[in-house]
Amino acid sequence: MLLVLLGVVLPWSVVAQRPRAPRPAPRSPLPAVPRVTGPLAIQLVYPGPADIVDAGDSNFVFGQVGDGRARLTVNGQQVTVAPNGAFLGWIRIPGDSLMTLEFEATRGADTARASWLVHRAPRFVPPSSGPWLDTMSMQPRGRVWWPRNEPLPILLRAAPNAIVQIRMLDGSVIALSNDPRLAEVPWGTRAFEIDTTKLVRPVATDRYAGTVTGLVIGDPGPLLGILPLSNRPPDRPTARPTIEVILGADTARWSWPVQIAAFDAAPRPVTFDDDTARKGDTDKITVGRTVPSGTYYYFFPTGTRAAVTGRLNGDLRVRLSSGSTAWIAANEALPLLPGTPTLGASVGSIRVSRATDRVSIRIPVSWRVPFKMLEEEKRLTLTLFGAQGDINWIQYGPADPLISQIRWSQPNADEVALTVDLSDPVWGYRTRWDGTDLILEVKRPPRLDALRPLAGLKVVVDAGHPPVGATGPTGFLESQANLGVAKQLERMFRAAGATVLMTRKDSLPVDLWPRIRFADSAGADLLVSIHNNALPDGVNPFTNQGTSVYYNQPRSLAWARPVEAALVRRLGLPELGVGRGDLALVRPTWMPAILTEGLFMMIPEQEAALKSVSGQRLYAQAVYDGTVAFLKDRARAQTGTPRRP
Repeated sequence: MLLVLLGVVLPWSVVAQRPRAPRPAPRSPLPAVPRVTGPLAIQLVYPGPADIVDAGDSNFVFGQVGDGRARLTVNGQQVTVAPNGAFLGWIRIPGDSLMTLEFEATRGADTARASWLVHRAPRFVPPSSGPWLDTMSMQPRGRVWWPRNEPLPILLRAAPNAIVQIRMLDGSVIALSNDPRLAEVPWGTRAFEIDTTKLVRPVATDRYAGTVTGLVIGDPGPLLGILPLSNRPPDRPTARPTIEVILGADTARWSWPVQIAAFDAAPRPVTFDDDTARKGDTDKITVGRTVPSGTYYYFFPTGTRAAVTGRLNGDLRVRLSSGSTAWIAANEALPLLPGTPTLGASVGSIRVSRATDRVSIRIPVSWRVPFKMLEEEKRLTLTLFGAQGDINWIQYGPADPLISQIRWSQPNADEVALTVDLSDPVWGYRTRWDGTDLILEVKRPPRLDALRPLAGLKVVVDAGHPPVGATGPTGFLESQANLGVAKQLERMFRAAGATVLMTRKDSLPVDLWPRIRFADSAGADLLVSIHNNALPDGVNPFTNQGTSVYYNQPRSLAWARPVEAALVRRLGLPELGVGRGDLALVRPTWMPAILTEGLFMMIPEQEAALKSVSGQRLYAQAVYDGTVAFLKDRARAQTGTPRRP
């Protein structure tokens, strides 16, 4: 007898055979979760009493119940309990700003119950009909200082298909038009969500935009500095324009919550200083952004000179050159005398000098101008803003094999570009001011032995946190897990011939800047920061977990990739992948630097692995394997040996 199955003709004898048992799932390389028995005791780690949940209709909860044999429900929804009594659940949550979570744990005839009140972040929910305005969407709001002749952008969210306008104090009206921009995706979803369908953004029909010029409303205070609260101008009732949202025969009105000052004077010269409080505990770098409160992009040393051209609340807009601007924190700018020049600095002739571990390039400038470094594989490009080149000489001195060529150009009227071509891939660089001479130091790559690539290297191992850090369901702290892995890695690196320096060896907190300064001042060849992950609210940990490695400088990508591959292989977890991140410990420029996120603290099985020596050793071994692979590849490149297939 024959049977046709999916278009394939099979003998009945084959079909009628006893079906094979399903193939068992491959055993996880992670150590097994230990079994814990004990009295039922429900402990909720997240969300805690001080947490504010910022999620849609679902979120994660985790903690422990005291016994791995227990069954658990949260608001009637089943949540799995791990053998050690830890739990992680993805549950539907109420829409209330103050919501109740009801827990019930059972084991046989025993039952334990607990109830927690949890706050969630306020979210504007539009009414189903009629005119409405999301008042928190108004941009700008608060205190604004803006040039009188420059249009000030306005953006808000209001009822679709409405007439939206601003009625000025003199009775004139500024109409806002529908702005067909795409709907926003929560940052956590964009950063961590694997399901790309959740990144699709429909057109938002409730966004409106416009501009206004020369507007003055109330008194926001002085342009520069921060007024003490006792001296801040009182917020007396001020006549303000009215926002009108008209939908059919209905009109809704709101007072625009803003105070605006228009200034007609020339841009105000300032100098940057991140330690205006004179505490002496800063990194002497003022961070610059391309948009207010945005991602770090510029790093301006103390003493950098620029001119203020606007301010939105605590962010100053500064002019770098005629075509470039940046935003900095208002409390990191000190006024200079009116008329102090900020454009037109002269860049003079350049001299190169060599040392055992670096090549130094001295660039004379009239004053400390803003600058930006761009790194490519074998090239560094330094752009000096607000400057003109008067570079008659580029003196190389005795020939150095690292420097192939140095070139300069004037791409714009007040921007000078200095290009340094190297014979080897960039290993590291740093900049510093010596008076008004800018010193660019290029690190000489270490010579590597393909058989023992770590021998002779100086490696800084950073056990991430404390302060802060994630917490697991049983209360195990990320800082403890990171230190355990870091100590295992330290032993492996030392055994391979490296000099290993630890940013911390105990549970005492160390701030970010001292860790970076430590690695830089030690002249480290490599910097690795050990971390374990957590997710932001609203992202499902059961479908968005795995290993990841982060870098910032381009040279570190070649190290991040083999470490990520080794983590996936050793830990047997999904691959979240390599990512470029704006993280402090991967921003140092003197050496390649990576930050590993090996496991997730919030997942019971992974937290348990991190509490065990064998789990810490697995993690460390993966970082070691990937590091050796990276260094061997570089060693072969230095000798011209082909890479093995």
